[in-house]
Amino acid sequence: MSGQPGSGVLVLAATPIGRAADASSRLAEELARADVVAAEDTRRLKRLTTELGVTVQGRVVSYFEGNEASRTAGLVEALEDGDRVLLVTDAGMPSVSDPGYRLVAAAVEADVRVTAVPGPSAVLTALAVSGLPVDRFCFEGFLPRRGGERSRRLAELAEEPRTMVFFEAPHRTEAALTAMAAALGEDRPAAVCRELTKTHEEVVRGGLAELARWAADGVRGEVTVVVSGRTGPAVVPSGPGELAELVAAEEAAGSSRKDAIRTIAQRAGLPKREVYDAVHRPQGKEADR
Repeated sequence: MSGQPGSGVLVLAATPIGRAADASSRLAEELARADVVAAEDTRRLKRLTTELGVTVQGRVVSYFEGNEASRTAGLVEALEDGDRVLLVTDAGMPSVSDPGYRLVAAAVEADVRVTAVPGPSAVLTALAVSGLPVDRFCFEGFLPRRGGERSRRLAELAEEPRTMVFFEAPHRTEAALTAMAAALGEDRPAAVCRELTKTHEEVVRGGLAELARWAADGVRGEVTVVVSGRTGPAVVPSGPGELAELVAAEEAAGSSRKDAIRTIAQRAGLPKREVYDAVHRPQGKEADR
C-alpha cells in the first residue's frame, strides 16, 4: 500500500493560467496550510498570494527545471518527516509540461501519498473552445525546436486519429504551423488559442496553412494549438488518376466536389491544389506523359 498513515503529503496544485480570480478556494487554503511550498517561480508565487490575500506560513523554496534534480531529494526527505509539501508552477497543473514529474515519481517511490488540487488547464480550455472533436484527444506538449526533429515528430502523427494539443512559444508558432501543414495537410482543421482566459484572449480557427499565414504577422503571449486528427481511412494514391477516382467516390457518397477535394487532400497529406489539378486534368493527359 502507498501513502502510509503518519507520512507527509505531496499536493500538486493547479494555478490560474490567466486571471487570479480563477483560483479555487482550496488553492488558497492549501497555500496557507502547507509546511513547504515548492514554486517554479517564487516571485510569481508572491504575486499570486498577494492577489488572493493569502499569507504563506510554511517554508518557500524554488523548484524549476534547473534545480529539479538537486532539490527533489530534500523535498522527499521533508515528506518522509511528515510535512505537507505543496507544489505549484507558473500556470496550470504541475508536471504537465512543467516541473513536477520527477518529484511525483520520487514521492511514489518513497511510498508517500500524492494528491492534487484540480484547477485551470490550458490543454482542456483550448480543447473546449477549439470547436474540434474532443471525445478523444492526445497531448503532445512542445514540438522539437530543430526543424528536422520537428518534421520527424509530425510525420509520426500524420495518421493520428485523435485531436492533438500542442504548446508552442509565440516566436516559433509560424514555423510550427508551417511544418504541421506540410506533414498533416494544408487544410487540416486547427485552432490557435492565444492568451487563454486573459484580457487579450484570442482563438483563431482555420486550416493549418491559413493559420501559418496568419501567424506570419507575429504572435504574442502563451500559445496552445489544437489540431484535428486524421479523419477517414489513410490514402496513399499512386497518381493523379487515383486521386480523381477517390474524389469521385466521395462525390458519389454525397459530398460536394469542393468538400470531396478537401477530404482527399487531408487523408493523403497533400496540398488541396494538387488534388484539384488531378480532378481537372484533361482526360488521357496522364497516359500521354
